Amino acid sequence: MSNNLLKGKRGIIFGALDPNSIAWITAERVFEEGGTFVLTNAPVAMRMGQINVLAEKTNSTVIPADATSLQDLENLITKSMEVLGGKLDFVLHSIGMSVNVRKGKLYTDQNYDWTHKGLDVSAMSFHKVMQTLYKNDAMNEWGSIVALSYMAAQRVFPDYNDMADNKAFLESVARSFGYFFGKDKKVRVNTISQSPTPTTAGKGVKGFDGFIKYADKMSPLGNATAMDCANYTITLFSDLTKRVTLQNLYNDGGFSNMGVSDGIMDIIEKS
Repeated sequence: MSNNLLKGKRGIIFGALDPNSIAWITAERVFEEGGTFVLTNAPVAMRMGQINVLAEKTNSTVIPADATSLQDLENLITKSMEVLGGKLDFVLHSIGMSVNVRKGKLYTDQNYDWTHKGLDVSAMSFHKVMQTLYKNDAMNEWGSIVALSYMAAQRVFPDYNDMADNKAFLESVARSFGYFFGKDKKVRVNTISQSPTPTTAGKGVKGFDGFIKYADKMSPLGNATAMDCANYTITLFSDLTKRVTLQNLYNDGGFSNMGVSDGIMDIIEKS
């Protein structure tokens, strides 16, 4: 159901790969709420995904960009404003990657070249995106920038590996750059700490099925779905949250405030 919460608003959505990705579902919801946007992903990811299908469904333009490349980001933001007809009102950063995780390297035995690459893609890219937006004065006042995070930025999930460090860096960038964007441009910057969600990227983490089951049993409301995250993002893009900024917002069914649950205790006592 549409409430036209984003009618007349323009933006960029990073990271839509396939129908399982949170960015994909968010794009569909933004379209339903009246927003218009440019879709973007790295050229290599676009070859693997189905972004053109989403573009056709949402009447969107696709502009390839490597989010670690300042030159690509300059081109993306300039062309996006041309295509959309003005400054931007929202940006979604839904990007994350760890080569160490993909290659099965333990946290205690990292390949640091891979670590650096993952940090650049997953977190430094968020700074680069915002710096390019900021320097180009590309955001309208009361615009909203959102990045997706995970609880491993605060707590230990051993198999999440160096992605935990990436997410902690990402959240710090949101706060630090969010201060300047708020003070100078009246733009909001927040992160959403989402429940473990069965996206293409998420499934690459060792023991991911266990993550999902554990979080679901621990959370009083159960895990938040990709659609829940998309809907939460819509509220942050809308004018209903104009004074919400510098926050890491938990969309996790209550998991972040739990110590233990009856469901987990039942399993332990039966073992």
